[in-house]
Amino acid sequence: MHPHPEPEQTPNARQLNSDCRCSSLNRTALRRELNRLDGNGDLYRMIAEERPNLFAESAVFIDQACLDQQLAIIAALEHVIALPAYQQQVLTYAPDAARFLAKAHGVFLGYDFHLSADGPKLIEINSNAGGAMINALLIRAQNSCCEIAGNQQPGTLKLPGQDNQPAEALFIDMFYREWRAERGLAPLRSIAIVDEDPQNQYLWPEFLLFKQLFEQHKIKTVVCDPKALRYDDGALWHGDLQIDLVYNRLTDFGLESLECRTLQEAYLAGAAVLTPHPRNHALYADKRNLVWLSNDDFLRTIGVDERTRTLLREGIAHTMLVDAQNADQFWAERKQLFFKPARGYGSKAAYRGDKLTRRVFEDILQHDYVAQTLVKPSERHLDAGELKLDLRHYVYQGQTQLLCARLYQGQTTNFRTPGGGFAQVVVIP
Repeated sequence: MHPHPEPEQTPNARQLNSDCRCSSLNRTALRRELNRLDGNGDLYRMIAEERPNLFAESAVFIDQACLDQQLAIIAALEHVIALPAYQQQVLTYAPDAARFLAKAHGVFLGYDFHLSADGPKLIEINSNAGGAMINALLIRAQNSCCEIAGNQQPGTLKLPGQDNQPAEALFIDMFYREWRAERGLAPLRSIAIVDEDPQNQYLWPEFLLFKQLFEQHKIKTVVCDPKALRYDDGALWHGDLQIDLVYNRLTDFGLESLECRTLQEAYLAGAAVLTPHPRNHALYADKRNLVWLSNDDFLRTIGVDERTRTLLREGIAHTMLVDAQNADQFWAERKQLFFKPARGYGSKAAYRGDKLTRRVFEDILQHDYVAQTLVKPSERHLDAGELKLDLRHYVYQGQTQLLCARLYQGQTTNFRTPGGGFAQVVVIP
């Protein structure tokens, strides 16, 4: 830790993000924690050496009032998303599988915020947000902050409804709740963690951490590609293991591709519990939904109260459907806009308007895109330079289970910035 000058009063989060150069990550503790989990150093090598920009050395600071505002925005969103009239609206452009009424809620919604000068703004919701397990691990490898920030342990936040349980305990309980919602008291014996070509995914180490968590609870677990599953005799199988629950990390959100046909069939037949599922993505994470969630007239029409409407109007980056009819207007105003594909994820094919070429813009007009008012992210100043930051809430049934920040340079979060990656959060009272 670097020494700080004695403060006359506790600085606010903005000052600390600008001035604090402390390194909170304890690499010795991280190595010890990972070796405890796998004993042979493979996880440490994969996480700390092969993915050096997966996590940041330093914490990020936010004020309590800013956190409270984000929690209020999330509660307002959850309230509206539960309304039948809202669901009817967004399901009009959802894939067929989203009409299947699952009882499971969907694990790991990611609510992503930028911190603007006039408060936090939601920029998107993701339905199978990655990184929760990595952050749960990083929380246990942090040095306490210096006195200026109240000697707090980064990442250990007091969140409503959490009872100070470790994140892993909340996560395993969540998967059991998903299972019981669909299968009652039947024992959960097996889980498949499913993604396309999982071993070559950037978050492959996280899949291994989840596998360990499930196996600690005596649940047989495989990590596999959807093509490795078969639907046979009313059940979903991986080899000779019958799969009870699929933890879905696929980005084919409607399970529409040929590779996902087997999984879709098994899901629609009720042969396996799937979480998150197509309906979960359709209700929460299609980018077009933010058009309706930030549209005051629509919200009033479906009976949303004024306080909730105000929270959403002020708390969501204003979002519009991109249509060719208004192409000239979008092009003229592009420098104040950010363009995102409607069913996109992980910043893929997303563009800041001021960096847009005419050719790319013409391509955008041929696809389903939204344009969002550009909300410049706040910054964390470190020895490595000025890094942009966003905040991610991992949410289940309306409750934030874990909060982290992501530090980066460039247009979008990318895990390629030296000194950047997932960062733990310290809340300043």
